[in-house]
Amino acid sequence: MAGPLSSIAVVAGRIVSIGPRSNVPDAETVDGGGAIALPGLVEAHTHLDKTLWGMGWHKHQAGPRLIDKIDTERVLRRTLGIDPARQSARQIALSVSKGTTHIRSHVDIDTEVGVAGIEGVMATRERHRDAIDVEIVAFPQSGMLVRPGTAEVMDRALAMGAEVVGGLDPCAIDRDPKGHVDQVFAFAQRYGRPVDIHLHETGEMGGFSMELIIDRTLALGMQGRVTISHAFCLGSADRDLVDPLIDALAKADIAIMTTGPASRPAPPVRRLVERGIVVCSGSDGIRDSWGPYGNADMLERAMLIGLRNNFRHDADVEMALDVCTHGGAKVMALKDYGLAPGCVADLVLADGESLTEAVVSHTPRRLVVKRGRVVARDGKAFVRAP
Repeated sequence: MAGPLSSIAVVAGRIVSIGPRSNVPDAETVDGGGAIALPGLVEAHTHLDKTLWGMGWHKHQAGPRLIDKIDTERVLRRTLGIDPARQSARQIALSVSKGTTHIRSHVDIDTEVGVAGIEGVMATRERHRDAIDVEIVAFPQSGMLVRPGTAEVMDRALAMGAEVVGGLDPCAIDRDPKGHVDQVFAFAQRYGRPVDIHLHETGEMGGFSMELIIDRTLALGMQGRVTISHAFCLGSADRDLVDPLIDALAKADIAIMTTGPASRPAPPVRRLVERGIVVCSGSDGIRDSWGPYGNADMLERAMLIGLRNNFRHDADVEMALDVCTHGGAKVMALKDYGLAPGCVADLVLADGESLTEAVVSHTPRRLVVKRGRVVARDGKAFVRAP
């Protein structure tokens, strides 16, 4: 159940006290109406540069294979006029309205788009930096080695300030697993950046790629600085494949990002958490050329993770919520995150008699606060998007 009624006192963007009454004289008072206070929701995996949100309905036509979706997207990026600055601003406004205070966004890098996506998202995050924090992953969506010249564009993006080195399916897309992992970690070492690799590969192929990532993480002392996104191979029913991988991930302190997918094998959240592995989540694509789904609601995402993992007890649903708050905060290395004196005042008020009800109901957020400043109320963001 929810805790007792409390006041959260904020000074200079930080929580100074939580208790029965404010300890700040002459403070402005905002009535939370008895809602549950949560730390700001963390969207730890999305693609701000290519949402179609606000562009009218687009009939989805991408083929079934991953490469079909990638190729279709590359064409539609041109024909639909998907502007990264405009579209990222629209998704940010949506995210703020839902209570998200931090985003990690993978932004496409390839020889066709160059660094235009990076430039667009960087412009948007600067414009809205008072409402949300955005971390950018330089992401070679079309492959890196298979498309000569992409590594050079990746280098430019990282030199511009992209905070994370991205990667993608070393076997299935780049068809050179060692070469791909070599390049990704070479960038990480050169720029001192963390790594976040999309790994859609399933079964033994995915396990092989995961082992390469684990080995390189340990060899370079990058424990705690690597995330594997999707990690569908961990959803295999073959425990002889999965259990050793989970043990190795725990040893290497590698985080896992899962969206709780309904149609693909999904990493077992409870087993990962019980082994001490950090698990985070995100919406992935939001109404983009890959599919019509997504609404940037990380409370709903916690529900989807719960459904995918057959979480029914309140404590289990709270675990799913933790994935969408503290799990993402750990992956993004957020300082002073949480609901305690001294923490940054990034918080959201959600209706419910308990945390579990807040997750499964995910009603419009009463209030969203970023560094002590109200940025959304009653499901409406104060952020203007084109």
